[in-house]
Amino acid sequence: MTSYEDFYRVVRSIPEGRVSSYGVIARLAGLPEQARQVGYALAALPHGSDVPWHRVVNARGEVSARKGGHASEKIQRLLLENEGIVFDEHGRLDMMSAAWPDVHTQSREDED
Repeated sequence: MTSYEDFYRVVRSIPEGRVSSYGVIARLAGLPEQARQVGYALAALPHGSDVPWHRVVNARGEVSARKGGHASEKIQRLLLENEGIVFDEHGRLDMMSAAWPDVHTQSREDED
């Protein structure tokens, strides 16, 4: 299985109404230093893919800027809002409540 397929498998696991970051996806795929590769993998998805790419945001809880420009960022935000994700006035979502896996679970796992 390629790393892209590993990333896609993890992203498919993100439930509706939740998000994850590029770094968390990389770690869960067993490639902890490959957060940037997650972005490349998502950008390479064919149109109509079943991978919920829109559920991956940056570690600050923001929709990341991309080559496709402002329109693709607006689409991602709209898709997330349609799933119940709320953004603040700075364009950030609350990672404490929306992150998958649960932020509290992640920090406990990191201590082990």
